[in-house]
Amino acid sequence: MIRPVLRMGDPRLWQKSRPVENFGDLKGLLVDMRDTMAHLNGAGLAAPQIGVPLRVVIFGVTANPRYPDIEPVPDTVLINPVLTPLSDEMEEGWEGCLSVPGMRGWVPRYRRLMYSGLDEHGSKFERTVDGFHARVVQHEVDHLDGVLYPMRIRDLTKFGFNEELFPGASLPPED
Repeated sequence: MIRPVLRMGDPRLWQKSRPVENFGDLKGLLVDMRDTMAHLNGAGLAAPQIGVPLRVVIFGVTANPRYPDIEPVPDTVLINPVLTPLSDEMEEGWEGCLSVPGMRGWVPRYRRLMYSGLDEHGSKFERTVDGFHARVVQHEVDHLDGVLYPMRIRDLTKFGFNEELFPGASLPPED
């Protein structure tokens, strides 16, 4: 089922999410998250964005009109995630968010990191990633801690509506 996505300003988005303890209750939530993300052409979705304060994110990109020319990111369910930066190297890039529709911002993120957590069956896994994949997982996990990408922007002249920042284009150019 496609669920409404909370938008920036809704106080539920500022809350810290609870760890998942009962995996039996996740099946319906994950179906709804996948349906909602696909319907909106998102690269990822966190449970708090649909009003569920649990530490659950999904993400994955192959071909996506909102992100043309990006490297593929495997479809992933990540529960109770832990992020470990692998260096202090940061990389800035354009980000958008389903909870901040029609806008983009220039956001610093760790370039390389390892993430670990549980899959939808409760099995532990970890991955070492960089680039866009690292950006996507950091963006989604931020939602679990009540952080939206505009809170990370250093230069607010690089935050605005898509049509104002990128006249004549529906998306920012890839950097």
